[in-house]
Amino acid sequence: MAIPMHRTGGRAFRRGDDDDVEQEYDRLRDLARAEAQKRNSCFERSQEAYKSGDGAAAKQLSNQGKAHDAKMDDYNRQASEYIFRENNAPGRLDEDEIDLHGQFVEEAERILEQRIRADQARGVTYLYAIVGKGHHSTGGVQKIKPKVEELCQELGLRYHTDEENEGRIYINLQGGEPPQAKPSHGGYQQHQGGYQQGQHQQQGQHGYQGGQQQQHHQQQQHNQQQQQQQGNDELAEAVKQNLPRVLRFMEKHCCVVM
Repeated sequence: MAIPMHRTGGRAFRRGDDDDVEQEYDRLRDLARAEAQKRNSCFERSQEAYKSGDGAAAKQLSNQGKAHDAKMDDYNRQASEYIFRENNAPGRLDEDEIDLHGQFVEEAERILEQRIRADQARGVTYLYAIVGKGHHSTGGVQKIKPKVEELCQELGLRYHTDEENEGRIYINLQGGEPPQAKPSHGGYQQHQGGYQQGQHQQQGQHGYQGGQQQQHHQQQQHNQQQQQQQGNDELAEAVKQNLPRVLRFMEKHCCVVM
């Protein structure tokens, strides 16, 4: 299915002022746009030929239109992958972030869902989606952010806008209360054996040892077990809610078009 060409903002390359990156991105999108125009022209002429009784010409023009449509999709795919690699290159953002600048809305949704599922499988607890503030969009309206929020709702995930940056959305992947601002340490912890809390246990001050330390340690273990159970329950509910959507996706896309 062809992707509508609705660019979401101004510069697609967010991390700096590299004109070469921006120009290559625009070149690919322009090629896609040109193929879309050729496709539309072929389909229009095909309809005219059909109405005039020239079935052979109508079929030929229809096939040409389909070929241009396939080329448009390919150029858009190249543009999407290219700008994603540039915006998300190692060292350009924290490991707990994903930058969706330069993506069409449908592309952003697909990329984010793939990242969410991969992070959930690895036990990652949260993710920040950089969606932009919409300053350069038509009417200054954010286009990707509503789609990200819709996706989170469909997947049963809690989320909220980062209070320090309205162009960044915190997504809770495994359960637990979300922070109101992005942690200053950057990066995210990777967990083994399902949902767990970070094992950073504070040691008592010098002199507070023995029974007090043991009691404090036991209380921490009890709290962690409660948090782990809560996270597992929430993850199970999210999977339950998302299963119908996965089945619909497979029915829609897992086929071969001749």
